[in-house]
Parts: sequence; C-alpha cells; structure tokens
Amino acid sequence: MKKISSLFILTILSGLTFAQKSNYNLIIGTYTSPGKSEGIYTYNFNSLTAAATLKSITKNTANPSYVAISPDQQFIYAVNETGATSTVSAFKYDAASGNLTFLNKVDSHGADPCFITVDTKNVIVANYSGGSLAVFPRKADGSLTEAIQVIKHTGKSIDPKGRQESAHVHMAMFTPDRKYLVVNDLGEDQTYIYNYNPAAKEKILTVKSVLKTNAGTGPRHITFSPDGKFAYLAHEFNGSITAFAYTNGSLTKIQEIGTIPENFTGRIDGADIHISADGKFLYETNRGDANSISAFSILPDGKLKFIETVSTLGKGPRNFSIDPTGKFLLIGHQYSNNVVIFNRNKITGKLTDSGKRIDVGAPVCLVFN
Repeated sequence: MKKISSLFILTILSGLTFAQKSNYNLIIGTYTSPGKSEGIYTYNFNSLTAAATLKSITKNTANPSYVAISPDQQFIYAVNETGATSTVSAFKYDAASGNLTFLNKVDSHGADPCFITVDTKNVIVANYSGGSLAVFPRKADGSLTEAIQVIKHTGKSIDPKGRQESAHVHMAMFTPDRKYLVVNDLGEDQTYIYNYNPAAKEKILTVKSVLKTNAGTGPRHITFSPDGKFAYLAHEFNGSITAFAYTNGSLTKIQEIGTIPENFTGRIDGADIHISADGKFLYETNRGDANSISAFSILPDGKLKFIETVSTLGKGPRNFSIDPTGKFLLIGHQYSNNVVIFNRNKITGKLTDSGKRIDVGAPVCLVFN
C-alpha cells in the first residue's frame, strides 16, 4: 500500500512540474501617455495554448517602456521615459502573483531612457535623447542608489531627417562573457565596446574600442548567438543587419544583409532583433510603413540566409520575444495596442498567425520570466 501511495504522489508531483513548465510570466512594459496603458502588465502565458491571462497591473509608473528582471528574478527595473524628467524605477517582484512593489526611483541622468539592463551588481540605462549612459548600483534590498557613473556621448552623423544631429544612445547589452558592455549610438552611427568592471568604485565602464557603422544607418539593437561566437546588429534607418564574429571584446564584420525588398519606397524604421534559443534562426522587425518581420537561418560560419518576410499584423512593432519553449513568437505593437502571437516552426523558422492576441495599450517591451 505504501508503495502504491508513493507512486501516486510521484505521479501528482510530476504532473505539477509539467504544469509549471507550461506556464510562464510575461511582463510587458508600455507607454502610459498618450494611450490606453496603465503601467507594467504581468500575464500568465500558457506555452501549450498561447493563452495569456492577466495577473497584475503595476500602476502609477509613467511610461515604463523598457523593463529588465534581475538575475535572481526577485526584482524588476523599469525606465520612466518622460523627457527631461525621466527616471529609473525599482520594484520588488513576486513571480507567483505577478505583483510588483515599488521600492524607489532615481534620476536617469539623461532624457528619454529607452533601454535598461541589469546584473547582480548594477542597473545600466541608455538615455536616447540625452545621449548618455548611466550606471546605478543595486542595494541589497533591490533599490537603486544614485548614478555612480554617467557617460555622455557628443557626436553626430549625416541623416538628412535630423535624427542624427546629436548622440542617441539606444541600447546597452552585456557580451555573453559579461566582461564588456556593447552600446549602440544611433545618432553617432557608432557602436561602443566598454570594459566592464562591476567592482570599481568610480569608472565601472571604460572604452575598449569604437566601431563605426555605415553612415546614416542608425545602429539600434544588437543580439548575440547563444554560443557567444556571433553578434547581429540591426540598423533603424534602412532595416539592414550587420553580422559579426565575436571574440574577447572584439567584433569583426562578416556580412551585411537587408530585410526589405529593393523596390520598397516607404519608411522602414528597423526595431528589434533576436535569435531562437537553439541558435538556428534570427528574426528582425521593421516599423514605419513596413510593419514586417524577417526570418533568417544562421549558417555555421555565422552568416545569415534569408527565409521570409511577413507582416507583423499590426502597426508599430517594437520589441518582440520568443516564448521559453520556442513554439511562439510574440510582437508588441505600439500603435495598434496589442501583442500578436505567431506560431513558430522550430524546423523551418517560419511564422504563421496563431490567431491569438493580447490587448494592451502601447506595448513596447516583452520579457518572459
């Protein structure tokens, strides 16, 4: 009887484990003004059905457009993109309920922060309009101190539409080895590689090298292959992707490839770029008049081979995310106020509409926990 009872309990526990692995938290950062959003949204996402159920809304936080989860998954950090008054907010995060409890906020030290990243020691923010990079140490309780280092970029480039008259820091991302920070400056047409010394008291970041990108292309977001050997940079103004070989803090260009048909005449506005967890496929989104997502296979030498370009089925695709199982790809649309969920074929990399949607005001950032 004891043996049967033990087997019965094990069966139940196994079932519970499977159920837990089928459900993930999806945290969505948004623009609250103007728009329909009330703040940061936490959904339960079922990876078997692609059903999303609202768990909580974190209100009274202005324009929390980009969010990041701490490595221990205990805290969430968000930029508050409000022009010259922009701040960075810290929250205690309860994954079970999806609730975020406000801890504190600090000056972002630059207008319009548009990207945020976090490790065990620091939170680092890219200030778009301010053209600056700010480093904020984390306290033991998850709250933030004032910035310990602020780096101001001062260059410009050639865009005739006035988007490169000054520096615009657009992204800050750790390299896979965590020794360096890659920073894209859309206004300068430059990608910086900073040495990262998290234990330093003052100069946590120091310039290692600066990579000039093609003039007038606007480097925006970068992603690394899971094995850390390659990196792919998306350019906002023409939607092109630059492929690099990566080793020990150095990027070596190996390919330049487009994502838009040659006869396309509308505005492109490249947005986001990510690689599937198995390292086989890369995806890139374009906004403007394109509203498209392109899929590529990643060849053994790191170069990209085009698969397809399809409509994102909405307006203003910003951040997108592949769910932890790799079965679905979710795209947040800033202007059509929804997240479109695509089925993703793990064998071919191709996308098809699942028919599932998440209605949420001005989604900008999608993060799975």
